Amino acid sequence: MLAAFDLGNTQVTVGVFDGPALRSCFRLASDLGRPSEEYGLLLSGLLAREGIPCEAIDGTAIASVVPPLTERFTELSERLFHQCAVVVGAGTRTGVHVATHNPREVGPDRIVNAAAAFDLYGGPLIVIDFGTATAFDVIGADGSYLGAAIAPGLALSAEALFRHASRLHRVDLQTPRNVVGKDSASALQSGVMLGHVAMVEGMVARIRSEMGHRSTVVATGDLAPAIAERTSVIEHVEPHLALLGLRLMHELNQR
Repeated sequence: MLAAFDLGNTQVTVGVFDGPALRSCFRLASDLGRPSEEYGLLLSGLLAREGIPCEAIDGTAIASVVPPLTERFTELSERLFHQCAVVVGAGTRTGVHVATHNPREVGPDRIVNAAAAFDLYGGPLIVIDFGTATAFDVIGADGSYLGAAIAPGLALSAEALFRHASRLHRVDLQTPRNVVGKDSASALQSGVMLGHVAMVEGMVARIRSEMGHRSTVVATGDLAPAIAERTSVIEHVEPHLALLGLRLMHELNQR
C-alpha cells in the first residue's frame, strides 16, 4: 500500500493506494506551526478510522510546494511508516520532459499533474488546477511539459476583493442563476464565479490558438466541478490528479 502526500499552500491532501486503486483520501490543513509529531497523530487516527494499520503502508511519495512541510512529512514517513519517501524534485525520475527555459522553476505539483493527465488521456493537453492559484499547464503530444499560465485562484481573488472593498461583504462561492445580479450578493457571485469561468474559456482559447491544435482540457482542484458545470471547454474533471501522479512517480522510482 502506498501513502501519497500532496503538500499545498492551503491544505495537505493524503491518498492511500491499494495497488492501483485509490482506497482512501482525506485532507489536513497546511500549518507551518504544526510539528511532524502532531501530523503523525492526526494521520494515524484517520488511517485507523479507515481500517488501515500504519504497518500496512509499504511506500510513501511526496509532492510539495511548501519546503518546511516537506521536511516534516519526510520525517513523518520514516517515523510512522518506517519508509524513505520518494520526494518529487531534483534527482527524482518523473518521466516528464520539462521543455521550459528553467526546468527547476517548475513545481512538483505541476509535474505530477502533467504525468497523471498524460497517463489518463494522452496529449496534447491543457491541465487546469483550481487551487490557491489557477494554473494552466500545457502538455505536448509526447507528454512534454511545455509551459504554463498562472492566475490568482478563485478563492484568493474573492478574498482580496472582500478585504479591500469596505462596502462589499463576503458571499458563498456559488454560481448564480443570472449573469446580471439583482442585489449585492448575486452581483458579487456573478463577477467572481462567472468571471472566473470567462477567464478559463478565454485562456483555453488563447492557448489552443498559440499552440495550433485542439488540446484536451482536464481540470482538477476543489473548485473544478463548480467551474466545469458552467463551461463546455473543460472535458474531464479529475479531483485526485496529483495523487494519481504521485503513484506513477513512486512506481517509476521503485523500478
